[in-house]
Amino acid sequence: MEIAEHIKGILATLPTKPGCYIYRNTEGTIVYVGKAINLKNRVRSYFHADAGHDAKTRRLVREIADIEWIVVGSELEALILEMNLIKKHRPKYNIRLKDDKRYPYIKIHWADPFPKVTVTRQMVEDGSRYFGPYTSAWAVYQTLDVLRRIFPYLTCDRDITGQDKRACLYFDIKLCAAPCIGAINQAGYRQMISDLMAFLSGHSEEIMTRLQNEMQKASDEMRFERAGALRDQLKAIQSVIERQKVVFATDYKDSDVLAMARSDGEACVQIFFIRGGKLIGREYFILEGTEDTADTEVMAQFVKQFYTEAATIPQQVMLPQEIEIEEAKIISQWMRTKRGGEKVEFFVPKEGQPHELVQMASENAAETLQALRAQWQADSHKQEQALAELQSALQLPAPPNRIECYDISNTQGTAIVGAMVVFEQGVPAKSLYRKFNIESVVGAPDDFASMEEMLTRRFRRWQGSQQAESAPGSKPDASFSFLPDLIIIDGGKGQLGRAVSVLEKFELFGKVPIVGLAKQQEEIFFPNKSDSLMLPRHSQGLYLVQRIRDEAHRYGITAHRKKRSKLGLASQLDSIPGIGPTRRKALLLHFGSIDKIREASIEELKAVVPENAAQSIKAHLE
Repeated sequence: MEIAEHIKGILATLPTKPGCYIYRNTEGTIVYVGKAINLKNRVRSYFHADAGHDAKTRRLVREIADIEWIVVGSELEALILEMNLIKKHRPKYNIRLKDDKRYPYIKIHWADPFPKVTVTRQMVEDGSRYFGPYTSAWAVYQTLDVLRRIFPYLTCDRDITGQDKRACLYFDIKLCAAPCIGAINQAGYRQMISDLMAFLSGHSEEIMTRLQNEMQKASDEMRFERAGALRDQLKAIQSVIERQKVVFATDYKDSDVLAMARSDGEACVQIFFIRGGKLIGREYFILEGTEDTADTEVMAQFVKQFYTEAATIPQQVMLPQEIEIEEAKIISQWMRTKRGGEKVEFFVPKEGQPHELVQMASENAAETLQALRAQWQADSHKQEQALAELQSALQLPAPPNRIECYDISNTQGTAIVGAMVVFEQGVPAKSLYRKFNIESVVGAPDDFASMEEMLTRRFRRWQGSQQAESAPGSKPDASFSFLPDLIIIDGGKGQLGRAVSVLEKFELFGKVPIVGLAKQQEEIFFPNKSDSLMLPRHSQGLYLVQRIRDEAHRYGITAHRKKRSKLGLASQLDSIPGIGPTRRKALLLHFGSIDKIREASIEELKAVVPENAAQSIKAHLE
C-alpha cells in the first residue's frame, strides 16, 4: 500500500510511550480511536503487513488522512482516555454502544437531609447514590412505581421542618411517609431510604429481619396501626422477592453474567445481575461496528464501555469466553480502581450453575437480537413505504430521502426563533437540526418575513458551501451543504409564497420541491396552485409528515423558550415599539430597574425619551 508523505512523516516521529492515537479522514472527522503501550509500534502496524489485516481494518487505513496522538503515563490512563474519546466522538470504525443518548439512572439524593429519589441521565459526584444504567426509561419509572409503594419517599419541594399542619394527598394514599408533618422523623426517613438502596442492590434479607422485629415489637406494645403498616410493607417486599429467581446460596459473590449474540455487524450483549444469590434484573445492550471483529475483542470493548457507565461494579464478572490476557489485566486493574480498590474477578465458567447462567444469557441475547432485527426491518419497511407514498402523492422524481421542515416560534413578536429540522431516510437526523435567531423582524410579529429571513440564511450557507468546496482544508456543514429532496413549510399559502420567493432568488425553484402544511386540516399546499392535497388518513405518508411537523414545532418551541428566558429584563423593553438599544440603555441608567420604569409617570419618562415612546412604554408595561 502506498503511504502518503504526510503520513510517513508522522509515523517517523511517533513516540514509543503509552497513549492514545486518533485517526481522521480527509474531512477532519475522527474515524477511529485506539490505545497502545507503545504508540510507535502500534500505529505503524496499521500501515504494514496489509495482507494480515481484516477487511474492516483495510477500509479504515484507506480513510486515514491524518494522525494525532496523546501520550499518557500508563496503560491504565490510556484505557480511560480511550473510553472517554470513544464516548465523546463515537468514531465509525470503533465498536460502540448503539444508543448515543445517555442511559437513565435512579438517583438517591443521599447528601440531602431528607433524600429524594429521582431519574437522571448523568452521574455527578455530589454525594448522591446511583443505580443503573437502565436501557429503558419506562423500566425505570416502573421500578420507581413499585419502590414508592414499599418505601414511600418524598416527591415534593417542601422545606421539611416536621411542623406543617397538613400533609399532601400522597400521605393519605400511602405514597409518602410525610416527614413534613412529623409522621416520620429524619432518622426514620433516612433509614427507609437506606432500605430502599439495599433493596435496589438486591440485599433485602437484613431489611426483612429488621422489619419483622419492629412489627413484633409494635404488636407487643399494642401499636397495632404501626404493626399493620409494617406488615403491609413486608408483604410488598416479599411479593417482589418471590419474582426474583434464586440461583445461588446467599453468600455467593455478587456477579454480573454476560453473554453475546451477533448478526450483520451488530451484537447484542445480555447482562444478568446476580445479587445476594438472586437474579434481580437483566438488561441488554446493542453494539454496532462489530463486523470483522473477533468475539473476544467485541466483549472486551463492551466491558470497558458498559462499566464506564455503570453505577456499581460487582465482585465478579462471568464471561462466555476469555478476553485477551493483557487486555483483561488492564481492564481488571481499571475496574478495581472503580470499585474502591477491591478486586474484581473475571472468569469463564465451564460447568455447573454459573455455566448454565451464561448459556441462558446467551440464549436471551440471541432471542433479543432476533426480535430487534425483526422490529428494525418492520420500521424500515414503514419508512420506505412512507417515502414511496410521499413520492407518489407529491409527484416527486425520487423518494424524498432528505426532508427539511421549517417553523417559526415567537411570543407577540419577541424572542423570534426559526427552526430547521432534517429527516433522512424517514428518521430524524438531530445532529443536522439548526435554529435561527430572527434579526430582521422587530416589534409586531411577522411570520412571513421571519420565514423569508430563515430560508435566505439557510440557502446562503448552501451557496457558500458550494464556493468553499474547492478550498483546501474546508469542512462543510452537512446541515447546509446539501440540498433537500423536499422542503415542508409549517404554514399555509402565505408562508409558502415567501419561501418560494427565496428559492427563486437562489435559482432553486423547480429544482427543490417545496410544499406548505396548513395547521388545521393538515392540507398540503403546492406553489402556484389553488387546490390542496389531503393525504389518506392512517397512511404512512401522513404519519411521517405529521411526525416531521411535530418535531419542527417541538424544536422551535424549545429554542424559543430558552431564548425568551435569557432575554429577561432587556426583552421587556425591546418588545416595545420605538425602544431600541440606545433608549433602553438610557432608561435603565436613569431609572435603575424595570419596576421603576413601570412606576414612572409620562412626564418622568419624557425626561428620557420622546412623548410617543413614553406613551408606548406606559401602554406596554402597565
